[in-house]
Amino acid sequence: MKIKTTLIALVLAAAPGLALAGGGCNSEKTNISASSCVEGTVYDAATGTCVPQTTS
Repeated sequence: MKIKTTLIALVLAAAPGLALAGGGCNSEKTNISASSCVEGTVYDAATGTCVPQTTS
């Protein structure tokens, strides 16, 4: 019984840390960089995405 209680306490103590391990809502957005944009697009830091390159 003592081992079971200890294991349950350890799982409950680790649960908040596991919930934060996902990186949050913006984790995918921050993984894009200028080098990952395809040809003809440029990285827009304001939106965090690749946008079509405009020529003037």
